[in-house]
Amino acid sequence: MTRQGRRQEAVDVLVVGSGAGGLASAVSAAHRGLRVLVVEKEPVFGGTSARSGGWMWIPVNAPAKRAGVEDSRELAETYLKHEAGDFYDPERVDAFLDAGPKAVEFFENETSLQFDLGPTFADYHPDAPGGLDGGRSIVARPFDGRALGGEIKRLRKPLKEITFLGMMIGTGKELLHFFNVTRSPVSAFFVAVLFCKYMRDLLFHGRSMRLMNGNALVARLAKSCFDKGVEIRTRAPVRKILRDDSGRVTGAVVETPEGQVEVMARKGVVLAAGGFPQDVRRRAALFPHAPSGHEHLSPAPPGNTGDGLRLGESVGASVREDLPNAAAWVPISRPVWPDGTRGTFPHFVDRSKPGVIAVTRSGRRFVNEADSYHDFCQAMYARCTEEGGEICAYFIVDHRTLRKYGLGYVKPYPVPFRPHIRSGYLLTGRTLEDLAGAIGADPAALRATVAAYNGPAAKGEDPEFGRGSTSYNRSLGDPEHRPNPCVAPIGKGPYYAVRLEIGDLGTFAGLTTDGNARVLNGDGTPIPGLYAAGNDAESIMGGNYPGGGITLGPAVTFGYIAARHMSGANS
Repeated sequence: MTRQGRRQEAVDVLVVGSGAGGLASAVSAAHRGLRVLVVEKEPVFGGTSARSGGWMWIPVNAPAKRAGVEDSRELAETYLKHEAGDFYDPERVDAFLDAGPKAVEFFENETSLQFDLGPTFADYHPDAPGGLDGGRSIVARPFDGRALGGEIKRLRKPLKEITFLGMMIGTGKELLHFFNVTRSPVSAFFVAVLFCKYMRDLLFHGRSMRLMNGNALVARLAKSCFDKGVEIRTRAPVRKILRDDSGRVTGAVVETPEGQVEVMARKGVVLAAGGFPQDVRRRAALFPHAPSGHEHLSPAPPGNTGDGLRLGESVGASVREDLPNAAAWVPISRPVWPDGTRGTFPHFVDRSKPGVIAVTRSGRRFVNEADSYHDFCQAMYARCTEEGGEICAYFIVDHRTLRKYGLGYVKPYPVPFRPHIRSGYLLTGRTLEDLAGAIGADPAALRATVAAYNGPAAKGEDPEFGRGSTSYNRSLGDPEHRPNPCVAPIGKGPYYAVRLEIGDLGTFAGLTTDGNARVLNGDGTPIPGLYAAGNDAESIMGGNYPGGGITLGPAVTFGYIAARHMSGANS
């Protein structure tokens, strides 16, 4: 017992947070013979990672090499220099590009984490210097949740809004089967088999055992941790960082249901608590569209309240707050649940489908809707600020497009859509003028916008914004729609709209760190014994969003780097 009456435990490494960055650090350290404890404030583990798409952006990765993708470290460096601009950090980018492929190789060879390649998952700016049409984004292979045994009960479930009745859906060909379920016997059979397996899992396990995307990533990392004897202790928030007289971080005070515990960490403490997407105070300071902090929406778990940043600041660390974007933006709509509460649906795919356009309350388009969600939100904020109106926009579709592709949380035919009209989530109008009234737009302007779009769209063209002009645009369109998978006219009514607000997929502003993932104090020197990974660390992307997985790729890589450094492998 300590003098304060707390119990004391000793480990080599204490990891704060149980998302991908924290678990990657934990299993990497355990593989090197270190004793590791992971503590998580919430009753489940996995953090935002378990709710995410699960993609990791890591150039020159092994799955890409095996598939014959032509990439190089030099190309990736060129791309990141272009994307980060004045905020390019050569030390940490070099560390990421050097260690990323080694981390992938380590996880493939030594753990349960296996990867699948997204061969057509293009960089978000593929035509920029060093950009690629695919091969840098990888995802965890689907995983049988039964392999976790009883621990499956503590795995955070996927984001409800991006499942179908709770069933996880993969990307690529699998997603196409769901879109084609009423048009293809093969797709119908494929979906029917998956649904039957899902119903079986519900009956016997209470949740899907076919884990996909971020849920599979966390499950595979957690399984690897358990195999190495790593404890993941939930309901265990960290209250204080401990230091010795020299200023070295030696552990932390952890709250548990049995009382406070001093966990001494001989090699180091890793902060990986998920950034600050639910910290209203810091959002108000750093999110220009949310001056009070309350206007912002995030699908991140409620526990991601900036604990890691505050813990770092308490021992002299600094937070990088001057990035062009403090977070990865995504348009969010708010489906209404049966109890009257609202969800947060992130719009990843529907933006690129032919026949979908976005307008502000001026009734005018403002962006290439098929560009990245991050770019979409930046354009939305700029236009709404210019117009002096509320920071919001609307997706507009006709009836045929709604039933073919769905819109937001509204699913394609044959799933009913009228309950969403009754709830107020899906706005509708018999004519464009009626729809303009429903969304508060100028009727004449909306009619003129649709007319201006429809003429070129009949030929598959979008001269105003170039929709469908990049490989990234086309990768999320409808490959069966010709000549442009992203462009089709807005046809006959009735018409429908979904309101969009700005949300995030993770925060970019974070603790300043070096190439070994060590947290730095105000004068730029490392704080001995303190590391950060994931969204607790400042993004290496310079406030930009270069491709799918630019949060999780560095999170897993710097978790691996931190473990190497603590074990003395790259000190």
